Amino acid sequence: MKILVVGAGAIGGYFGGRLLETGQDVTFLVRKARAQALAQHGLQIRSQAGDASLMAPPTVQADALHETFDLIMLSCKAYHLPQALQDMAPAVGEQTLILPLLNGMQHLDRLDARFGAGRVLGGLCVIPATLDAEGVVRHLGASAGLSFGERDGGRSPRVERIAQAMANARFDSRLSNTILQDMWNKWVFLAALAGITCLMRAPIGDIVAAPGGERAILDLLEECRRVAEANGYAPGDAAMQRSRTMLTEAGSTLSASMLRDLEQGSPVEADHVIGDLLARGEAAALELPKLRLAYTQLMAYEARRGQ
Repeated sequence: MKILVVGAGAIGGYFGGRLLETGQDVTFLVRKARAQALAQHGLQIRSQAGDASLMAPPTVQADALHETFDLIMLSCKAYHLPQALQDMAPAVGEQTLILPLLNGMQHLDRLDARFGAGRVLGGLCVIPATLDAEGVVRHLGASAGLSFGERDGGRSPRVERIAQAMANARFDSRLSNTILQDMWNKWVFLAALAGITCLMRAPIGDIVAAPGGERAILDLLEECRRVAEANGYAPGDAAMQRSRTMLTEAGSTLSASMLRDLEQGSPVEADHVIGDLLARGEAAALELPKLRLAYTQLMAYEARRGQ
């Protein structure tokens, strides 16, 4: 299976690197500077699951992409999606499958419109990771999971091939028959986590310790759950209990990567993670004051950053 990984940052670098490590035919679609860095220093992964130093990993830049691939793993930030769609287009052939690992759901609509819904799988990943200043992929915790599947819940030969390709990699891969529900479950949790930690500029433990902090977290989580329910994807009791537990743990250092981006003065995925959820909720005539407040402060940040 020929695999193209769009991006070699924290997400693409980790999962693509782990697949390359097992001997899979992986190529990274990257910009010139990243290609040069990978050629010089290799793809470096530092992880509790085991470090990796993959010298001269195969790379290609958009202007030199002239062949098609069996699988395209899309791992860019949401605000880079329009450019990524343009860059990867030459790699999409008759039998190409696209596995997006972005948060939220908005990207599915854009991928469907550009390449056809039949080519686009559902997918998500759960991994605390970052790309440091030296270009090293740093896995910050023990978990590293990637789930994927047909959006209609079927179990097809084509997704079985992907499962087989990922079987020996050093991450937890899962072929899901409920991938859209899985994506909504993650979206509800992530929107609450990003919304509250960015709004308070603090990790979960500090918010929980503040007067009214736990109540604010749970209220925002409930608003996010109601949006999912209104769209036909209400998280089950077990998923909600996991979210409540993680979001109210005393002393927790958990925060969203969006907060790290904000603190660094970088762009944030406000529209994709918070704004789109808010829009879907308001389209269902829901009152979502805390979600609205979280989105407004992120937009204010973006306006100030752009000045």
